[in-house]
Amino acid sequence: MYHIIINPASRSGKGLKLWKEIVEPALHKEGITYRSYFSREAGDVARLAHEITENVAQGEHQTMIILGGDGTVNEALQGMTDPSRITIGYIPTGSSNDLARDLKIPKNPTLALDRILHSGTVHSMDMGTITYPDGETRRFAVSCGIGFDAAVCEESMHSKIKAFCNKIGLGKLTYLGIALKQLITARKASCEIELDGKAPVHIHNLLCIACMNHRYQGGGFKFCPDADANDGIMNLCAIGDIPKLIVLLALPTAFAGKHYMFKGVTPYRAAHIHIKASQPLWIHTDGEVTRQTTEFTAHCTRDALRIIY
Repeated sequence: MYHIIINPASRSGKGLKLWKEIVEPALHKEGITYRSYFSREAGDVARLAHEITENVAQGEHQTMIILGGDGTVNEALQGMTDPSRITIGYIPTGSSNDLARDLKIPKNPTLALDRILHSGTVHSMDMGTITYPDGETRRFAVSCGIGFDAAVCEESMHSKIKAFCNKIGLGKLTYLGIALKQLITARKASCEIELDGKAPVHIHNLLCIACMNHRYQGGGFKFCPDADANDGIMNLCAIGDIPKLIVLLALPTAFAGKHYMFKGVTPYRAAHIHIKASQPLWIHTDGEVTRQTTEFTAHCTRDALRIIY
């Protein structure tokens, strides 16, 4: 039996329509046995994922289909009692869909569902986990980040303009406007990055650090073009000690993964990372922002997830 979590608010409220008009009829037509679950408020997806997975016995597997965006997948990961016992099917209906972009999962819900039910293969995939000084942890599939990119995500989560622009198909304009504002107003902060226990790297004027399992983040920015979600290693894109005007020139080139030509945009690789900043900064996991902090650790667990694509 398939357990299907639906985020009806995804794609600016079209998630429910896509479920009722496309996905649910297709399941009925093929006689698929399933149980559907709907999120209605913040925290529901994690709670539902926990209810679905808490009684999975050792050696057993369940298949959970997620209809939503990268944030919906992220929230589901937080609730899973043991992700290794869950096979994930993903029907991307978000605004960024960077996970689907990297795995080449179709945007078309009919094609995505067909791949889950018939033509797809179960693959193993790395999972990241961040740990805060107070012991709180959060999992991530695509990436986590600190600084500018997380601040953009945080403001976007509460933007009424974003919701309107998404409805008329211009959601990326919202991100652009918020990104420009955050770039101009970003506070100066320094940080240290410790990679696999080696001597720390110092950045005196940090803009952001993206720690990535996959290549894409933020709706198609190829921040880590060499990232491989099956190697047990996170790829980092660190941006700092660089004039803001140069950042404006560098960001568009990140869509093609060419941003490392600019001095101050630096790649790193590690399985275990510790970041300590001089002041509290926003943190995101797969675009979901829950808190600010001055430091955290992140580590990559190889082949921790199972996903159909």
